[in-house]
Amino acid sequence: MRRHAIYPGTFDPVTNGHVDIVQRCRPLFDQVTVAVAINQSKTPLFTLDERMDMLRETFAGMDRVEVASFEGLLVEYARAKGARAIIRGLRAVSDFEFELQMALMNRRLAGEIETVFLMPSEEYTYLSSSIVKAVSRAGGDVAALVPAGVLKRLSEKAQR
Repeated sequence: MRRHAIYPGTFDPVTNGHVDIVQRCRPLFDQVTVAVAINQSKTPLFTLDERMDMLRETFAGMDRVEVASFEGLLVEYARAKGARAIIRGLRAVSDFEFELQMALMNRRLAGEIETVFLMPSEEYTYLSSSIVKAVSRAGGDVAALVPAGVLKRLSEKAQR
C-alpha cells in the first residue's frame, strides 16, 4: 500500500518551518503533497499562483514531494488523492487545541484518514507566515526564516 500524506496550508509565504515539516515527514511517507488551501475568507499577500510558484521552487529538488492546490473540505481532497494521512505542524501548546478540534472533525468525516502531528526543529517553534510578513513589512531581516526565492519575492512586494 502506498503511504501518501497531504500537508495543507495557506503558505503565505512558505517558511523554513514549513520546509522543516516536509523534510521530517518525507521518511514516513512514499508521497507528500504540499497542498495550498484556497480560502475565500482570507486575503493573502501572495496570489495563489505566486504561492504555488514559491512552493514548486522550494521543493524542486525533493523527490516524492508534489505541490498542488485545493478548495473545499480537506478530507475530500485527501480521499480524492488517495492519501492516508494529513500532516499538521505543532509549534506550541497554543496550536494544539485548534489542531485537535480539526483532527477530530476530520476523523468524524473520514475515519480512514489519520492526522499526524509533527513538531518543527526548535529554531522554528516561534515561526509563522504572519510573523515573517510583519517583520518583512517593518524592514526586518527575514533571510534566515524563508527560502531564498521567498525572500526575493518579499522584497519585491515591499518595493511596490
